[in-house]
Amino acid sequence: MAQKIAKTGVKRQQGYLYFVDKQGDVSRAKMARGGRSGGKREKVARAGVTKEKGFLYFVDKQGDVARAKMVRR
Repeated sequence: MAQKIAKTGVKRQQGYLYFVDKQGDVSRAKMARGGRSGGKREKVARAGVTKEKGFLYFVDKQGDVARAKMVRR
């Protein structure tokens, strides 16, 4: 089960991959399609999330930053 960390309300556009970057902000990059390489990263929203070890951080369906505990053996 995931928990929300920061509300950013990012509106997604088709053809882009949205992710939480190393600084804890929401970024996006153009997806690689049909032999073409992907695009440069660009910041979409500032969240300022501090990442903790053992959690997976992602942008959920509402455009907010969420995290889920990673299951490792």
